[in-house]
Amino acid sequence: MASKRLNNLWKRLNRDPTMKFLYSEFLREYKNLNRMEEITNCNLSNDDGYFLPHQGVLRPSSITTKLRVVFDASAKTTTGYSLNDLLCAGGVLQDDLFSILTRFRKHQYAFTADISKMFRQIEINHSQRKYLKILWKEGPEENVKVFALKTVTYGTTSAPFLATRTLQQLAKDERENFPIASKVLLEDFYMDGCLSGASDINQFMALKKELGELLLRGGMTLH
Repeated sequence: MASKRLNNLWKRLNRDPTMKFLYSEFLREYKNLNRMEEITNCNLSNDDGYFLPHQGVLRPSSITTKLRVVFDASAKTTTGYSLNDLLCAGGVLQDDLFSILTRFRKHQYAFTADISKMFRQIEINHSQRKYLKILWKEGPEENVKVFALKTVTYGTTSAPFLATRTLQQLAKDERENFPIASKVLLEDFYMDGCLSGASDINQFMALKKELGELLLRGGMTLH
């Protein structure tokens, strides 16, 4: 299934040189940023795990990323099941958005921020990466290579839970070092977005600084 999708993808890429360039650049950067690793001893005809088909989504209006590769965890295999069919979604760990917004409106000084590429900052256990494999080749006549995605992948059923669970564990682990920011991380985040603030400017500035330092402990940054 993934091999057939890759061949169909290359038919499209060959008709669109710009998209072909952007697609190759995206996956090359993905590898260079250590978000996926090549598997050199993979037997395609007899291999367990799961292969994620992928496709490109063009975003002409984007200033930074004109094309984003989307991994399709809902594609069904010959078993009749997809990866998403078998993954647990997990529970809801964060407050509902209404409660967060209500608290947000009470602050004298408020700010909003997002964690930059949150999913991609969270590594998957090595033993589980066989379920996040992809096929790729640099050209229609090139040999197919196998890669394993190393980080939480957008589009998988469990991704939101894994990301929010990671944030909450980070807050609990660093509570003694960052008491104010850890409370914000636990109570004022909705997925990767923060809506928080303080009653005076000094507390406000201290909170922003502490929150940034706390997230850096987990390899994350706000923007």
